[in-house]
Amino acid sequence: MTTTTPSPTAKTFKQLPIVKSPDWWQTLRAIFNHLDYLEESRARYGDNFGGSSTGFPDYAIFSDPKAIEQIFTANPNCFDSGVGNKSLRPLLGDFSVILLDGHSHQKQRKLLMPPFHGERMKAYGQTMYEVTRRVMQSWPKDQPFEMRNSTQEITLRVILNTVFGLDRGERFEQLRKLMTEWLDTFNSPFKASFLFFPKLQKDLGAWSPWGRFVRIRNKIDQLLYAEINERKNKPLSEDILSLMMAARDENGEPMSDQELRDELMGLLFAGHETTASALAWAFYWVHSQPEILDKLLDELSQCDLKNDPSAVIKLPYLNAVCSETLRIYPIAIFTFVRQLKVPMEILDYQFQAGTQLIPCIYLVHHREDIYPNSKQFRPERFLERQFSPYEFLPFGGGNRRCLGYAFALLEMKLVLATVLTETKLELTENRPIKPVRRGLTFTPENGVPMKVKA
Repeated sequence: MTTTTPSPTAKTFKQLPIVKSPDWWQTLRAIFNHLDYLEESRARYGDNFGGSSTGFPDYAIFSDPKAIEQIFTANPNCFDSGVGNKSLRPLLGDFSVILLDGHSHQKQRKLLMPPFHGERMKAYGQTMYEVTRRVMQSWPKDQPFEMRNSTQEITLRVILNTVFGLDRGERFEQLRKLMTEWLDTFNSPFKASFLFFPKLQKDLGAWSPWGRFVRIRNKIDQLLYAEINERKNKPLSEDILSLMMAARDENGEPMSDQELRDELMGLLFAGHETTASALAWAFYWVHSQPEILDKLLDELSQCDLKNDPSAVIKLPYLNAVCSETLRIYPIAIFTFVRQLKVPMEILDYQFQAGTQLIPCIYLVHHREDIYPNSKQFRPERFLERQFSPYEFLPFGGGNRRCLGYAFALLEMKLVLATVLTETKLELTENRPIKPVRRGLTFTPENGVPMKVKA
């Protein structure tokens, strides 16, 4: 997998340690017990190790920041990242920027950047603030509720508003209901296994797991294409879909309907599902350590969220709390896979074409030499020092860094700030909460049960 026998005059490369267990067992561990599997492998094999998985090429996992820097700064043309992320194809489609490479990836990424920068973020901030307050009003006053469900309701409403300009009406309600059902089809390790094994992706009728997924996806497609077609006959507005439809490439060409649909699926999936889980973790950590909540409330008392929601961007302790949340249990434990098109040297290892290089966000974030007592939630880490983009990488890195990272951070900060300043909550269970697989990401088990204080 990793090396060829060197000639007498060739450079001698180190042998990458390889996980010594059958492919099928590595695959099952990765689906059902991934974090323990990764930590056990690093303890046994070191910061960088290789392995294999049923149905996928050989891979190399890295948690050495020097190795990750080399991967992020390498020529992107050395990799096929779209091929390496094929598990996302059923969710997003063939034309999502996540699954494109080379010039197509660069072109699409450029077309998608304008909605996520500049003054538009202020308008998004107002929407985030208003939606959060609206959802808070539905919380029961005398019984527990799952915070993960509430944060998903908030982030889904925000993304539907900012992407489509929708906050009510039949199409809004249909999309809201269908997106929730669609993502719930992979809300356990067993259900998630359908994304990793293409042979399981068979439509055996409406009651089969994959059949149900396909039917929900088809209904979402009908709504998305209907929205796209209606927009063609109307003046474009300021929502993200309008900006995407107005964008033109270097040849003056707009995105096709299929490209728009696939990018919308990416925004709807990555734009709310991941942030919902991150927010649920943040509420758990803050309320499990009262001293952190007190510090945060003291800082938030300086803000006038109603008149200037974007002021949260400048709050250092709030930023530290959000950063520590994304560090300790990153929602995606790996960056996007990069599959080599040519041989490449990383550190003292030589990798052949076809090998998948996978920087591991989770293992980097739990290096004791960078984050002492890494299992402890301690926001002060991010006030005491700056971390390089190869040491702290919750949104990936290089030319594959998440396009919506600024949007996600603003939403995390605003939702957290709005809830904490306008109501008092408490955890209903006094026990540690563990991460569990939800599709391709990880989320808090049991949804973080909380209740409003009397």
